[in-house]
Amino acid sequence: MYQTTRTQSSQSMPSIVKILRVVADPNRLRILLLLRGEELSVAELQEILTMGQSTISTHLSQLKQAGLVEDRRTGKNSLYKFAASGDGPLDEIFSRAQSEIPEAAADQAAMRRVLRKRQDKTRAFFDSVAGRLGRDYVPGKSWKSVAEAFLHLMPPVIVADLGAGDGSFALLLAQSAKRVLAVDTSDKMLEVGRDLAARHGVRNIEFRQGDMEELPIDSASIDVVFFSQSLHHALHPERAIGEAHRILVPGGRLILLDLAKHRFEEARELYADEWLGFSEAEVEVLLEKSGFRQIRTSIVDKEAESPNFQTLLAVARKSNAG
Repeated sequence: MYQTTRTQSSQSMPSIVKILRVVADPNRLRILLLLRGEELSVAELQEILTMGQSTISTHLSQLKQAGLVEDRRTGKNSLYKFAASGDGPLDEIFSRAQSEIPEAAADQAAMRRVLRKRQDKTRAFFDSVAGRLGRDYVPGKSWKSVAEAFLHLMPPVIVADLGAGDGSFALLLAQSAKRVLAVDTSDKMLEVGRDLAARHGVRNIEFRQGDMEELPIDSASIDVVFFSQSLHHALHPERAIGEAHRILVPGGRLILLDLAKHRFEEARELYADEWLGFSEAEVEVLLEKSGFRQIRTSIVDKEAESPNFQTLLAVARKSNAG
């Protein structure tokens, strides 16, 4: 039995000879160095590496055959990422390549510029709809799901509304919260929110510009974190969840409302969605990896009209030990 298990395991592993042959090419090594940290499309790799599409596609095909790269579809494009995991001979190769490949540092800088362009595209969408988003249709944003979330909120608390948009949800929270910090990347959205708060005489909301993945909020300063239909706009949802954990006080709570996983690809263009929702299992894994406990998830709403978006609610707590 032991020998059989070993044989099956070895057969499922990529050939080390094949791996070494593939990574011997400096350009394929450059691609792997980039994909170790980010998911990138062929077009983005073109921009970073200044190579032709066919050349990059050929390199990616060879890397996939060696089991070093995997891809996933996102609308019309595919995103590629490094597939191998754990310690191994590649770690030493990557470490040496960082210093020996002359273009490596410039590649990393170019990748950061490409990722900023992705974020700018999302920000531009929200800038364009600032002031009218609440009057337009927003997938998954329903009063029923909001009401479900309120059942888990115990006032008075200090709340962070992450991806606050025009501040509509922050205004609701402010009615019972001690203080609300509303964070969004769009300046224009925040301007609309400040105007709304001023017109309604709401003084316990502070609007801050910032990214969900790098929050302008002190650690251990927030009682409750809300993500209301915002996590699917994050480039790296796991980083946004990690930041939420950082800013919460020990014992603090996270409440997340987002779209359940769906196949409505048009959402990427219509609403600047980075992700087509999340399954309950995916959200649970994200929360557990960031250190949350007492995790509960459920589907709290399903829209009657096509494409029948469903709203996912997740509630979790930061341990008292921090």
